[in-house]
Amino acid sequence: MQQGTLMRKVKSKSWKKQRFFKLQDDCMTIWYQSKRTGKTESAFSISDVETVREGHQSEVLQSLAEEFPPERCFTIVFYGRRGNLDLIAGSAEEAQCWVQGLRQLIEPGSFPLTFALVSLTWIRDWFQKADKNKDGRMNFKEVQHLLKMMNVDMNEDHALRLFQDADKSESGTLEGEEFVLFYKALTEREEVLSLFQEFSEDGKKLTLLELVDFLQQEQLEGEGTEEMAMELIDKYEPSETARARHVLSADGFLMYLCSPEGSIFNPQHRALWQDMNQPLCHYFISSSHNTYLIEDQLRGQSSIEGYIRALKRGCRCLEVDCWDGPNGEPMVYHGHTFTSKIPFREVVSTLGKYAFKKGRTLLPQCRLGAEGSWWCWPPAVQDSRGKQVSWRSWAPQSACLSPTPQELKHKILLKGKKIGRLEDMLDGPGDEVPDVSDDDNGAEAEEERRRAKVVLDDAPSTQHSSALQKDKETLAQALSDCVIYCKNVSFRGFQEARSHSRPSEISSLSEAKARKLIRDAGNEFVRHNAWQLTRIYPSGMRTDSSNYSPQEMWNGGCQIVALNFQTAGMEMDLCDGLFSQNSRCGYVLKPPFMRDEETLFNPSDPSSWEGPGPITLTIQVISGQQLPKVANSKDIIDPLVRVEIHGIPADQAHQETKYIENNGFNPCWNETLQFQLHVPELALVRFVVEDYDKTSRNDFVGQFTLAFANIKPGYRHIHLLSKDGTSIPPSSLFVHIRITE
Repeated sequence: MQQGTLMRKVKSKSWKKQRFFKLQDDCMTIWYQSKRTGKTESAFSISDVETVREGHQSEVLQSLAEEFPPERCFTIVFYGRRGNLDLIAGSAEEAQCWVQGLRQLIEPGSFPLTFALVSLTWIRDWFQKADKNKDGRMNFKEVQHLLKMMNVDMNEDHALRLFQDADKSESGTLEGEEFVLFYKALTEREEVLSLFQEFSEDGKKLTLLELVDFLQQEQLEGEGTEEMAMELIDKYEPSETARARHVLSADGFLMYLCSPEGSIFNPQHRALWQDMNQPLCHYFISSSHNTYLIEDQLRGQSSIEGYIRALKRGCRCLEVDCWDGPNGEPMVYHGHTFTSKIPFREVVSTLGKYAFKKGRTLLPQCRLGAEGSWWCWPPAVQDSRGKQVSWRSWAPQSACLSPTPQELKHKILLKGKKIGRLEDMLDGPGDEVPDVSDDDNGAEAEEERRRAKVVLDDAPSTQHSSALQKDKETLAQALSDCVIYCKNVSFRGFQEARSHSRPSEISSLSEAKARKLIRDAGNEFVRHNAWQLTRIYPSGMRTDSSNYSPQEMWNGGCQIVALNFQTAGMEMDLCDGLFSQNSRCGYVLKPPFMRDEETLFNPSDPSSWEGPGPITLTIQVISGQQLPKVANSKDIIDPLVRVEIHGIPADQAHQETKYIENNGFNPCWNETLQFQLHVPELALVRFVVEDYDKTSRNDFVGQFTLAFANIKPGYRHIHLLSKDGTSIPPSSLFVHIRITE
């Protein structure tokens, strides 16, 4: 890889061009250049790579399956919304060299991204960017240019003094270790050093007992703090001598504070920490809307990448809109629109590969758009002994209508229409001809038809008249048998649901209808959602794939709150924030008062429920570290921090710090923000960094969102994420958190 390899970069069936790919000496960067011009086209960091897929595992490479064998093909998948890189090697051996090499480099166990490694990589990246003439040295003019690139507005005399202190060779330039010294002087954390010296008797080290005092008094760690202190010293103290003496230096103290143990997010809640043996309706479930779309709702591209990205984010409820295609083959796309189409078999194949890499039970919602006699998915499933079993045999042999995530682990539930009842299927067929369940998506389909009528209004009426007629649906018995626990039913009011509906059934509501129910009958809605599943979908007028706030739906106890995963913004930040806990399995247990069918809780009136009383959340925003610049801007930012509380209406609030002029590198605010929370069990806290602009709207810089239940008190770092939810190391905020009743 470091010698370089000539490979084909592929963008489409007709665009296949040779490029020379090479791993840099730092083993952290790959660049590639045109074979014809020799000009370097682009470079990317290993830390940007999420995974590597072998063979024809992209739509572009699938279209070239007859031309190039799978052994020579692979796809580099990046974090966030950056497009994949499809490559074709000259031989199977070369492809394997790159596939296995990249996997080794991105494997967390191979190169753990410790604070020290992140800093080292950061230093190397900046040196390469600033070394304009590529001579391996940096003069003072280049350093001044570097400071501007790094978001630092520094007095020239001070910058020159730091430069001269680091120039040990007195050559007028900085090389290697000299630049590292310059960088360390630049990034010295006075606020952390002050905290360190507050607990250190000699100001040079923390003894084991001093570290225990800090962990107990400031970090509010519970039992076993002495064992924890020993582990932190062994893990983060860079000096072998200090480790042997069981003491922590200032460098080790900073590394601890920047580590997962020093994060605002409780590391114990990263693992599967909640009870997974409650009924399915007792969980919030990560859910997507029109999962196949990666752009807008009218002319956007349909792609299996939509399913892969959603599944990798922990999504457990997917949407599959199926329509008759050429030669009777079912196709997936957004009906009545100009979105592109993907074969249904490719969607099923993708679900088979990715369904259980992140989570447990999967809930695909399938909608028939035309005559559906071809429905028979899957015809059979094999058990652990290779014996074929039908889907319905997975249902317990009794009328247990409330399965748990644990019972349904590694199973796929199909949400859709059904002939008859689950009890009939478990007890055997009766004498009467069973009815087909109501279509709970009637309102959703009608919204789409109205939207389509507007979109297609200027098209010839004969071309689209059939598309605007009500779809005729023929439900195959084989498909009906696949629907077990998520039978579609229309919602006709709480009393009707209580009298006739069952926990194995589910209703879908538009965001507007759900909002009205929460406003007019909040307590009844919460009670309803304590025993039956409810799915919420976006308004059909959101043709740009925008999202509604999921928080108001979670406040009402709605489990399946479907969002457009392809659209970044506050709404998806809340979704990622809630489901980033519990091993990212896509299931979060609702608070006890939302699982009680006789609950008095009403999200619009917290006084109706006798909770423990409001708690106070106090956040001291101390400083920021190496904040990124605004996209496509060369200006140094003026950062401010806004803290938002998302919860029941009484808890909704936001406060922000003042802005710091011309300093995105190490701004210090030292401001205290305070919030009262009446129902902290439902609260999400979102930290947003923006670039202040007095003449227009502030620009987004970074954010981090988490559930209040996952917050660790004390001095903590918040590791910021980009707009699309990907990590942007080493950008962070340093805060102090206090929670009081």
